[in-house]
Amino acid sequence: MSFRIRLISFFLVIVLIPMLAMGVLVFGLIDDSGQAKAQARANGLLTSAASIYAYDQASARGAAASLARIVPTVPSSQLRSRLGRAAAQAGLARLELIRQGKPILDIGSRTAVAPGVAAFHLGATITTVRVSDTTADQFVSGLGLGSGVIVREGTQVLGSNVMNASAVGASGSTKVDGVGYEAATSGPLPGFGVPVRLTVLSASRSTATSLSSSRALAAAFIAGFLLLALSFAVIASRGLQSQLSAFLRAARRLGSGDFSAPVPVQGNDEFGMLAREFNSMSKQLAERMEQLQTERARLRESIRRAGETFASNLDREGLLTLAMKTAMDAVEAEFGRLSVREQVGDPLVEVARENTPTEVEDLVLEAERKLLEGEELAEAEQAGVFVASAPLGAAGRVAKGLLTVGRRGRGFSSPDLTLLRSLAWQATLALENVELHEEVQRQAVTDKLTGLINHGRFQEALGSEMEQVRRYRYPVGLIMLDIDNFKQINDTYGHQQGDRVLQAVARVLSETSREADSASRYGGEEMAVVLPHTDLEGSYAIAERIRTAVTRLRIPLLNGDGLIQLTASLGVAVTTEGNKNELIAEADAALYQAKRDGKNRTMRAPVPADVTSGE
Repeated sequence: MSFRIRLISFFLVIVLIPMLAMGVLVFGLIDDSGQAKAQARANGLLTSAASIYAYDQASARGAAASLARIVPTVPSSQLRSRLGRAAAQAGLARLELIRQGKPILDIGSRTAVAPGVAAFHLGATITTVRVSDTTADQFVSGLGLGSGVIVREGTQVLGSNVMNASAVGASGSTKVDGVGYEAATSGPLPGFGVPVRLTVLSASRSTATSLSSSRALAAAFIAGFLLLALSFAVIASRGLQSQLSAFLRAARRLGSGDFSAPVPVQGNDEFGMLAREFNSMSKQLAERMEQLQTERARLRESIRRAGETFASNLDREGLLTLAMKTAMDAVEAEFGRLSVREQVGDPLVEVARENTPTEVEDLVLEAERKLLEGEELAEAEQAGVFVASAPLGAAGRVAKGLLTVGRRGRGFSSPDLTLLRSLAWQATLALENVELHEEVQRQAVTDKLTGLINHGRFQEALGSEMEQVRRYRYPVGLIMLDIDNFKQINDTYGHQQGDRVLQAVARVLSETSREADSASRYGGEEMAVVLPHTDLEGSYAIAERIRTAVTRLRIPLLNGDGLIQLTASLGVAVTTEGNKNELIAEADAALYQAKRDGKNRTMRAPVPADVTSGE
């Protein structure tokens, strides 16, 4: 759904709903007004009918007075006949003679209404004459009101011009033959004994024309107002959409990187203020984009250096050089240097330098001296040149090194110094990781107890040597050594004493072996020496030198009560074909031959190891 449709819908909702509610209210009021008019007309007709009823009463009252003059002169036995003839001659509808409250004569129609009354004294007795010259139906037909009239005596309908009059209520809205009426009923009127009530009906359709006109006028007013609201909504939505379209076009330009065309500013309303803010934002974005381009260039350089870090993460000197350059870039320094020491107490040695001129050397030394004297971060300044130095290592400890940077023209801020300290600490961690890696590498190939290379590294070294032998066909010797009676030493003096024996024999192998030789702990009390470029006789001579050195060992007992003297048996083999397994088997066989021949001796392999198959 577009913005224009949503805006028009919004206007219609906020206008249409109230107008519909107002329409319902107006039409309700119009209907109520029509009903009130019909009721008022019914009341007016009822007043006319009641007046005519009173007039008929007055007319009947004269006839009653005339009869009252006749009654005393008529004998009682002739009252009915004489009064009947008189009533007929006078055209009376009903005649009633009442003496002492009791009717003694009643002639005529029971539906007679509007009676006239006359009284006279006959001796001490009061006699009342009540006559009527009209019946209820005659009264209704003689009204000429053009409306429905019902004459009731109590609940009995005496006369009416309305069909099914007994079902018509005394007041309010009612329907007769499907036609709506408003009913109005009079109060009690004089009748023959029981009071009479008149009910007049006013047809609702008598006000229909005026109601239709009122409804049409109200509908026209509401429709006009809705049309005006719709027109206003369309005009307003077009205006708003025009302004928003300008913002949308500008936003799209910004999204594509075009900051050259600002949004037109029209007026000082909220849209004008929004346009100004939008243009201000566009200007700031343009400036920020320039900054981001600069930062992107620096990021590329940082990524390049991160790649160098990955390449040199095990290169101690390369890593330290990279750390110094990174620190210089981070604090925008112009020159720097980095110095480290191998061990605590060793002098600091410069390992990296960048653009450090000789004229600031003394200033660099001054900052580094302050740092070595105990300051956590040291600064020095002279002639507009500023130098800052941070230690490599935790605060409060002897620094493993110093990271020093400097620049001209402006000093280092607190954030600069904090960043320099952080980078120095990261360089320290990287340096420790390199040292830890070197230590792990060394431990991975070294037997922890003897310090000789372990069995795995022995196999690698001998396998590598065999590859060279197969290519260049030079001799390689192998000495296998086993300490005589080593189990007895463990059983008699304990394993800790046995460990001392192994360490002592390992020192002999390290001291008597050549630099190119590889001395290893083969397993348990068995040791081995790989002898590159050494024939059988040369290997035998080295083995004898080792055996002799072992026999000269005197190892103190752990309890201090005596010394242990050792002997060892050795086997020697040589290959020029490069078969590792055959060479080990030959040397091992010679070793066990020395054991069988009495121990404390060196045995050569029976034949040179010349198997031509690979390992």
